[in-house]
Amino acid sequence: MQNSVNSVYTKYVQISKLPKKRKAKRLPVAVSSDEFQIIIGNTKKKHHKLAFLLGFESGLRISEVLKLEAKDVNLKDKNILLRQAKGSKDRVVNLPKHFREDYLKLLPIKCGERALEVAFKRTCKRAGLLEKKPTLHFHSLRHGYATRLVSNKVPIHHVRTLLGHSNISTTNIYLEANPQEALKSVEELF
Repeated sequence: MQNSVNSVYTKYVQISKLPKKRKAKRLPVAVSSDEFQIIIGNTKKKHHKLAFLLGFESGLRISEVLKLEAKDVNLKDKNILLRQAKGSKDRVVNLPKHFREDYLKLLPIKCGERALEVAFKRTCKRAGLLEKKPTLHFHSLRHGYATRLVSNKVPIHHVRTLLGHSNISTTNIYLEANPQEALKSVEELF
């Protein structure tokens, strides 16, 4: 009996030491500025427009959009205080350029995460974007924000701060998602 227990334990230890398969890393699917204009043009409800605006022009996660309250928006300083965002951290982000004062009445947005995700998908389908990018989802707005920052040469550590990433390696994916700068630097060599 003791030998069979040792045998099972030994096999378990051997299996647990095997290298784990890594999950394939895919580049994030981002919404471009032109695509965002199409999305907004096809959005029917005002609170959905506000949610999409906060995702694309401030880089908010869907959960952060839904927890946002009017008192967190500082119109004078043009920023938003996110209280207890992911990782229980507070952070400050820019107010969307197209944010209007009357949007304050819509906060907090009375919608669930799933309902907002469905509204985003439905809007993208109506806009004809799902044929080109079938994996678009609400978080693609945040990816678009980050990609736009990197494309406009915002320092990567500033991008990390605005997105609320704990680890810079999480933010570095946006450098890989937009390789034009790297390609341009090599172009002259070959």
